[in-house]
Amino acid sequence: MQFLNSDKMNVDFVGKRRLFIMISAIAILIGMAALVVRGGLNYGIDFAGGTMVQVRFAKDLNSDQIRTALAEIDMGDASIQQFEGEATHEFLIRVEKSQTNLVGLSDEIKVVLDKAFGAENVDIRRVEMVGPKVGKDLRRQGMLAIIYAMIGILIYVTFRFELRFAVGAIVALVHDVAITVGVFALLDKEFSLPIVAALLAIVGYSLNDTIVVYDRIRENMKGSGKSVFLEMINRSINQTLSRTILTSLTTMLVLVSLFFLGGGVIHDFAFAMIIGVFVGTYSSIFIASPVVILMQPKKK
Repeated sequence: MQFLNSDKMNVDFVGKRRLFIMISAIAILIGMAALVVRGGLNYGIDFAGGTMVQVRFAKDLNSDQIRTALAEIDMGDASIQQFEGEATHEFLIRVEKSQTNLVGLSDEIKVVLDKAFGAENVDIRRVEMVGPKVGKDLRRQGMLAIIYAMIGILIYVTFRFELRFAVGAIVALVHDVAITVGVFALLDKEFSLPIVAALLAIVGYSLNDTIVVYDRIRENMKGSGKSVFLEMINRSINQTLSRTILTSLTTMLVLVSLFFLGGGVIHDFAFAMIIGVFVGTYSSIFIASPVVILMQPKKK
């Protein structure tokens, strides 16, 4: 199936490469500025340590009512968040920095809520507890997982194509991860282990798109000279554009469905994937190939 007629497509992607590189640089700088202003990412329980309790109530309540009921427990720095759009009245109670012993804290929360709202109206759906040291180790391992994936991709693409193609792929992947993390910092969304999994999935998706373009470039590499090379790169991007758009649209349909219908637990994961797929499609056209052009050896 072909969404666009690649034989008649002749969009000047290469000619506008400087504009889009500038747009990407501005987007990354905004994300970095958000990280600096907010003092880092909003780490979830997985990375920051603490206790998280997911509670479902059988009647209408708000965060203030729950906070008042829990006032008798010394929970320290706690936050209560309601899942958006949930008809089941579910809340997340997060205790990140507490003077209270985390062991048994979820049981204390259950007892207090049962007393305030009735045991028949309170259902503890999920309890997660992570110590500060474990959270720090998980944060380090998550970062190493992304770095090792990048190194593996660099070796693979260098072996299959050339070093300049590998550099282009890595720059595009770093671009995708940086913008996705920047959006999370800008919106102050929680950054947890599922988001690291989403970043690794984004790396794989974006690389797949980039490899498709690179394959077509390799097939079309026949001419010599800079002008011919630029024309060949542009033709290759146009020839793969139909496949790129169709793949992105079908993936987006699934992710948007997960975002709106998947529930609060998977909400942030789906959001990260939506950003990543969009940015990954963009980078395979406007970032990966221009880097190859920049590294093209000049002909005498």
